[in-house]
Amino acid sequence: MKNLIIGWLCMGLICLSANVSAQNGTIRGTIFDGGTGEPLFGVAVSVVGSQTGAVTDFDGDFEIPIAPGTYELKASFISFNALNLKDVLVKAGEVTVLDNLKMEEFTSDLETVTISAEAIRTTEAALMTVKRNAAQLMDGISASSFRQMGDGNAASAIKRVTGVSIEGGKYVYIRGLGDRYTKTVLNGVDIPGLDPDRNTIQMDIFPTNIIDNIIVSKSFTSNLSADFTGGVVDIETKDFPEEKTMRFSLGGGYNPSMHFNRNFLTTQGSNTDFLGFDNGFREIPTKGITDIPQFAEVIGNPSGERGQLYQSILRDFNPEFGGVKNQNLANISLGFSLGNQVSLGKNKLGYNLALTYKNTSEYYKDAAYNLFAKPRETGETALEPLEQSLGNFGVSNVLVGGLAGLAYKTDFSKYKLNLIRLQNGESKVGVFDFINTNLGAVFEADQYNIEYSQRSLTNLMLSGAHFLREGNWEVNWKLSPTLSTIDDPDVRVLRFRKPNNTISSEVGLPQRIWRSLEEQNLVGKLDLTKNHSLFGKTAKFKFGSSYTYKQRDFLIQNFQFSTGNTNFSGDPNEVMNQENLFSENNINGVRYNPLFIPNNPNSFGANLNNIGVYAHSEFSPLDNLKAIVGLRAEKYEQYYTGSNQTQTIVFDNEKVLDDLDLFPTINLITSLKENQNLRFSFSRTIARPSFKEMSFAEILDPITGRTFIGGLFQETTNGGSEVLWDGQLEATRINNFDLRWEQFLPAGQLLSLSAFYKTFDKPIEMVQFLSDPGAFQPRNVGNGTVAGLELETRKSLSFLDPKLENFFFTFNGTITSSSIEMSASELRSRRLTAREGEVISSRRDMAGQAPYIINSGLAYNNFVTGLEAGVYYNVQGATLNYIGFGNRTDTYTVPFHALNISINKTFGADERVQAGINIQNLLNQSRQEVFRSYNAEDQIFSSLNPGTLINLNFSYAF
Repeated sequence: MKNLIIGWLCMGLICLSANVSAQNGTIRGTIFDGGTGEPLFGVAVSVVGSQTGAVTDFDGDFEIPIAPGTYELKASFISFNALNLKDVLVKAGEVTVLDNLKMEEFTSDLETVTISAEAIRTTEAALMTVKRNAAQLMDGISASSFRQMGDGNAASAIKRVTGVSIEGGKYVYIRGLGDRYTKTVLNGVDIPGLDPDRNTIQMDIFPTNIIDNIIVSKSFTSNLSADFTGGVVDIETKDFPEEKTMRFSLGGGYNPSMHFNRNFLTTQGSNTDFLGFDNGFREIPTKGITDIPQFAEVIGNPSGERGQLYQSILRDFNPEFGGVKNQNLANISLGFSLGNQVSLGKNKLGYNLALTYKNTSEYYKDAAYNLFAKPRETGETALEPLEQSLGNFGVSNVLVGGLAGLAYKTDFSKYKLNLIRLQNGESKVGVFDFINTNLGAVFEADQYNIEYSQRSLTNLMLSGAHFLREGNWEVNWKLSPTLSTIDDPDVRVLRFRKPNNTISSEVGLPQRIWRSLEEQNLVGKLDLTKNHSLFGKTAKFKFGSSYTYKQRDFLIQNFQFSTGNTNFSGDPNEVMNQENLFSENNINGVRYNPLFIPNNPNSFGANLNNIGVYAHSEFSPLDNLKAIVGLRAEKYEQYYTGSNQTQTIVFDNEKVLDDLDLFPTINLITSLKENQNLRFSFSRTIARPSFKEMSFAEILDPITGRTFIGGLFQETTNGGSEVLWDGQLEATRINNFDLRWEQFLPAGQLLSLSAFYKTFDKPIEMVQFLSDPGAFQPRNVGNGTVAGLELETRKSLSFLDPKLENFFFTFNGTITSSSIEMSASELRSRRLTAREGEVISSRRDMAGQAPYIINSGLAYNNFVTGLEAGVYYNVQGATLNYIGFGNRTDTYTVPFHALNISINKTFGADERVQAGINIQNLLNQSRQEVFRSYNAEDQIFSSLNPGTLINLNFSYAF
């Protein structure tokens, strides 16, 4: 009772203080060191002409409650020029935000700097200073830009960062390097996305009003995890929102070639599909049955106990094998976010909440998935088809997300608690015309596909920052557990042979597949920083450790159906009608065969431990030279439990990777002028195989017909005498060299020229599996190199005419040359299948590296009217994707010319209303991959036309 009374008294005091403060306004701001970009601790901020004031904390933040009016502030700090802020307007019950305040070190000829409050909100001074003084090559975008440009989520914001492109509207690629070499982290901690096999998390789930900065690091320092090469994207969420925010957003998307389409393909689902998960409607019929009966044991006694159980399981399979046509609707998205900070005596409590819901659909017409190969006769160059698939499929996708954060700050410590929950459900239904000409079996068939995939992610992060000995020591710690799940319940594929609508093993027997994945992830980090003096200048020594543990359990249960002597009309939904099923009265009816019994290579468990320690020092040996020298060590162990199909190889928590690596890094920065740097960096990084890659798994994508084969499988030929792949997958070691000249100009303008060179020791690439058409396997290939030049600029057009000061031209262009020294088996296979007159070199292009990349745009930003508009263009050169082997040829992506238009407008004196329109793929380009061979016409490997998507968005701040 006593605690209850105290609690009510505290609540009353808080409410009373809220009522009192509601009569006043609040001035909040953050002050940075103009030389380093770091927050200044202990700056005295006073209201001129009064006794009111505050002192900045370790984050450089200050807060002054004050009556409504217009004021002048003065910021004073030892060894720094005083800063006067004029025309600071304060309204009753509202917060006036003064972010990006910059103080310069004392100079004798300038003692006071005076600026107006209005000018502050249109600058990115702090972030630009951080970029100029950063230990590594970095770019980024800050919260002030989000306000100016009206970006609704992180995906739309980060596309403005030079050198960054967004794939599929959600995944980040840096310098054109794919997912294997790009990483996304949240608040400095690695968390998996909805696809645990990706290094990058979906960017479109983070609303911008809970984000403080997005930082893109393009070079390595030892405090970062070593498993990235192209770059790492760090999304930093707000600790304490500058002012109370409550925003509701509504968005819609319309694609003329996809939406309101009467031919859209769908299927019956559960009544919770609209929330992104199945409620058990698609549950496997053998759930809870440990000893599943097989047809061979019940055919002689179908009325016995096992026979009755077999028939019961058979009847429980959903009879639907083909979808139905049903008109789809346009895309819709909803969002809500809330944030504020409150004072609890001398301490502060901040909170953020964001909810998002997206329901989208896509309809792909004339989607093509083919397999081609070289003819046997070396004198012929035209590629021959093995399999051709052409048809239509519909995709329905739902994403539900929630993010919540709490932060608590005392005089010398800060604690944060963040929770993320994501739920995603995706349904695919397709109908294809299938033609087979492989291995002499020539036939045509109608193919029907139904898929559903549900994914979830739950992440919790607890962190703390502590400042000791007047800020000379800083201690940061983070602990982050994550649970990820993927379930693909009742994936269905069926083919009818034309023209007689027959089903046979030659055409491919019907299949039903249940897949499940559960992964637990735990990350812990500890970082300590000591500020000291070296060579008479300010220096930092930083050291720490990290620990990562992951555990994955994976299972595929695949049922195949023999149809006996049953005749069909061609309706896929009649195949499993009750009268067609095996029973006492229909011995030759449709029956199931569980392919995962008795051996199942698609059931495995895997886990890993990664312990990292590091130390690095930042110091200035000369006046215009800054050096950052560090060393990281990681002890990485990965274990696997599972077997191959024949059980000739059985692993029981077998150690499949055991690496102890040292990762040195050197960054040198020379200040040519105050706004110009010359940077050189060297680092060693690593790219490790994923759990899926380091497995015996065989994972079919029924729509494309392609199969992923785990890297532990060996492939041999000539009766096993020649080993094409030994099943010994290893990590890739990379050496990175970067040289960059950069110039920082006013108003966020930038000009930089970079040269980079990378060496790859045993890179992992996807290679076509010779003995199984349409199958691909990750393998280590020969050593490789990548050399490139990069030009980045963001320039106002005011140099042409002062009236064009609000127009900005952005350009990021990269030219690269990549080369791989082929393995002996790959080189031999290419020479054995070479065409007449073809010269086979020992080197080829590196998979995944584009020969050129262009990101360019013309933007208009008017901070006064709140209008921002832009035209953006992106293209990536033809890139090697899958590696050919034997008579299988390489596949390349075809350049996709993306032209997008974006317009955003902020309305009202308080900028409460934002509206925007975005048009994607204005040129209506198709995304294609092709088979490419000597003197042969390119043939389609895959082709999809995403159409032109028109997005409308609206948001209102309460």
